[in-house]
Amino acid sequence: MENNKSSIGLKVALGIALVLFLGTAFYSMNLYQESNKVQKDLTEEKQKVMDELSLMASQYDEAIGENEVANQNLIEARARIQGLIDSLKISETNVKSLWRYKQKYVSLQKEMDVLLAQNDSLKVQNAYLATSLDSTRVRLEERTMFNDSLLIQNTALAEVVSNAAVLSAVDLKASGVIVRTSGKVIPTERAGRSDKIRVCFIVAKNRLVQAGDQELYIQVIDPKNNIIGLNEQVQFDEVTLNYSVISKFNYENANLNVCEFIAPRGDEDFDKGRYIVNVFNEKDLVSTSEFTLK
Repeated sequence: MENNKSSIGLKVALGIALVLFLGTAFYSMNLYQESNKVQKDLTEEKQKVMDELSLMASQYDEAIGENEVANQNLIEARARIQGLIDSLKISETNVKSLWRYKQKYVSLQKEMDVLLAQNDSLKVQNAYLATSLDSTRVRLEERTMFNDSLLIQNTALAEVVSNAAVLSAVDLKASGVIVRTSGKVIPTERAGRSDKIRVCFIVAKNRLVQAGDQELYIQVIDPKNNIIGLNEQVQFDEVTLNYSVISKFNYENANLNVCEFIAPRGDEDFDKGRYIVNVFNEKDLVSTSEFTLK
């Protein structure tokens, strides 16, 4: 009787052990398959990030190839992307590592949007400046050393903005104005009636620029290729900039309307003809326009 009970108990124990073994084996197999699927998904996602980085690199290559003057910012950004691609190739394929690389990719994508937009804008400005400089080259060659320096300065405007975190000026407009004793300002196209030159623009919002006191340099060139206003110089590295007035303002990370006034020297009237207005952020041209006084 006891032997039968022992035999039954042993069979029950073996049965339970078999069920547990089969359950463990089934769970292990599912876990293994799930792990393989996760690893496969991570590998595919990693390849997707590498493909997107390679596409960004191709866009930079195209932008760099379109510029006659080397754009150091584009070159450096292209190198950062290549470094990230090389690092991603040898990195571990796990969630934490992939998340870190995707964050870096998003940051580089934002940087590329800013740099390529500025590059497109500068190509348009430089094309205009090239046309303008060609029309005045003969006269500039006959002028003094100061005008030679000015020519060098203007032909150097083909350089791209050296840093994405810079202020820009948009909707640049300038004209002669009559200034009443009451303070009222009246626009005029007559050189003889103009008391001052008014230059107005919008400082465009740029989240990359820190709020606080900022300044832009305004350069107004008269029909005789003279810079009117203060006509003072400031040095930025190896670049000397002649300016008419410094526009100083408090930037609060929002679009800001700015107007500056430039008076003629002494009691002289303004000359008739075409005036060119340039706005610089340090040595970099950020906007240009022109107007005519009759």
